[in-house]
Amino acid sequence: MIVKNVEKKEKNSIAFQVEVDKNEFEQAVNNAYLKNKKNISVPGFRKGKAPRMVIEGMYGANVFYEDAIEEISPKAFEYAIKEENIKAVDRPSITDADVSDDKVLTLSFETALYPEVKLGQYKGIEAPKLEINITESDVDAYIEEMRKRNARQIPVDRPAKIGDTVVIDYEGYIDGQPFDGGKDEGTRLELGSGQFVPGFEDQIVGMNAGEERDINITFPEDYHKELAGKQAVFKVKVNEIFETELPVVDDEFAKDVSEFDKLSDYREAIMEQLVNSRTKVVEEDFGYNVLQKAVENMECDVPEAMIEERMGDILNEYDRNLMARGMRLEEYMRLTGMDPVAFQNMLRPQAEEQVKTDILLAAVADAENIQVSDEELEEAVKNIAEAYHVSPEQIKAAVPAESMIDDMRKKKANDLIMEAAVAVAPAAEEAAEASEEKSGGKKTSKRASKKAASSDAAESSEASSAAE
Repeated sequence: MIVKNVEKKEKNSIAFQVEVDKNEFEQAVNNAYLKNKKNISVPGFRKGKAPRMVIEGMYGANVFYEDAIEEISPKAFEYAIKEENIKAVDRPSITDADVSDDKVLTLSFETALYPEVKLGQYKGIEAPKLEINITESDVDAYIEEMRKRNARQIPVDRPAKIGDTVVIDYEGYIDGQPFDGGKDEGTRLELGSGQFVPGFEDQIVGMNAGEERDINITFPEDYHKELAGKQAVFKVKVNEIFETELPVVDDEFAKDVSEFDKLSDYREAIMEQLVNSRTKVVEEDFGYNVLQKAVENMECDVPEAMIEERMGDILNEYDRNLMARGMRLEEYMRLTGMDPVAFQNMLRPQAEEQVKTDILLAAVADAENIQVSDEELEEAVKNIAEAYHVSPEQIKAAVPAESMIDDMRKKKANDLIMEAAVAVAPAAEEAAEASEEKSGGKKTSKRASKKAASSDAAESSEASSAAE
């Protein structure tokens, strides 16, 4: 094979030709004949027994060319990218295939190239980092949540009040007519929880078990679909009323909800857990901010093919997760009414961010001449094998060494960037927001939040349907 007419084009693509000599092409054509002859009927011969020259005489000399080109083109492409050291990032497109009179095949390819990268600052990057500020009040809040989880529901014979749980039957009417989704029986509702439309729970306060009442509400303007802004009347019957009895916080409580015999030991363990959890979130957010700045400092024209490939990976991950729940992605989209194109567009920012980060880390690894020793590779294989309870040989057979080395070089590049990063105090707004999230129990890092954002959006249609 001969590679010729190599030409870099716009938008990180390259075009080239591969000339396949007549002997190689003849072999591919003959392979195509052997593969297809059993399906070809020729008068005077048993099916599958007609000689190649007879078939070509009937259907033309090029009858097997298409299959021959299909067989030989991957080999020609692989030969070219190795011969010319081309870093292709996409499946090639064959723009032309020409067979000369002397049976020499010339294949014309075009493919996307791994982008050229101009690194900016990646050492000494300053990024905001929050303080790890867990207090006794945070421990109190955690224990209060555990009290609620272990609360008892005690039936009471008195009017319902805020904080009680009531069991109700209800049916809603608009203009005197019942509407879809407005009826249920035996619903448990904690008064004051905000679970129902504003105004609904307040009007149940004061009702006794067995009492019926008409409740008038107006659906909010931002309520979903056809109910937004409408006035409705709900006929409600209270069946039962339960008072919530929270457990006393003492040593017995600690024994019931944990492995500790003393409340003081339980509180110390909670403090340690909260500090560890918060530390992890703060470190992840700091790392995310540092990498984002390094990416912003980098100049790189990312090929569309790389983003699309990563979007495909993310979609496959969604599909695998749904399969674990007994559903496929296509079925999920159909049931939730999600548009596949809109869903993919929603994933694009996440895919683009991941690709740029990978490109950055690979470029830093090259710039710093980061290497992975044989001993480090063997240790990594051993650790993965132990984690998955398989042999190192099985890991080596399943995961190419080049892929593992690439990941390890990127990990080292990430560590190098982080070791040189400089933590600074966050802006007042960001600090206040973090404090609010901490007090609300939200401890998800920015990195994890962005990764989960598309998943949350994907579930929003299902949540809306359930709300109806």
